[in-house]
Amino acid sequence: MDSVVSEPLPSADTDGEPLKAWQRDRTRAPVATKIVVAGGFGVGKTTLVKAVSEIEPLQTEALMTEASVGTDDLSATPEKTTTTVAMDYGRITLDDDLVLYLFGTPGQQRFWFMWDDLVRGAIGAVVLADTRRLDECFPALDYFESCGLPYIVAVNHFDGSERFDEVDVRDALTVPPHVPILIMDARHRISVVETLLAVVRQALESSPA
Repeated sequence: MDSVVSEPLPSADTDGEPLKAWQRDRTRAPVATKIVVAGGFGVGKTTLVKAVSEIEPLQTEALMTEASVGTDDLSATPEKTTTTVAMDYGRITLDDDLVLYLFGTPGQQRFWFMWDDLVRGAIGAVVLADTRRLDECFPALDYFESCGLPYIVAVNHFDGSERFDEVDVRDALTVPPHVPILIMDARHRISVVETLLAVVRQALESSPA
């Protein structure tokens, strides 16, 4: 009987990027988890996903038109010309076999009807906050509290914004003591990775099983 020899797996993907451990070994299955990134309009959700995604992120950005005048507040982000109308999607592999799939929600109220679908199957969430308009965090905080999804609050500091301590942010948002609050920068990969690891830890502590 002729022996069957499997073809060796390539060491890099089509873009020349080195393959992950679970991509090189067919016997290893990654632990795939879903994390939701939520928050107000223009708070940095798309930037966060783009900063860490190891694949070309899927973005549903649309140009803002005059129809949004009076609806979308651009006072804190006057340079913003596009907005997410469905979701952002990216992927990052941590610790060889831990794969995080990131889903960024749209920020405007008129798109909130999609949140239930985006949150389904997630282990946890990041609520991004801008200290110039903390009140825009409350819808996301209320949503995750009501559905029981573990979450953390990540304060994304913008250039020129006033910096506040974690204690001040917790008091302003009335966030429970067990919910971590991080000060981060959505533009920097290391800062985002630390934030995502905090979400994973929070999910494990909330649902150790």
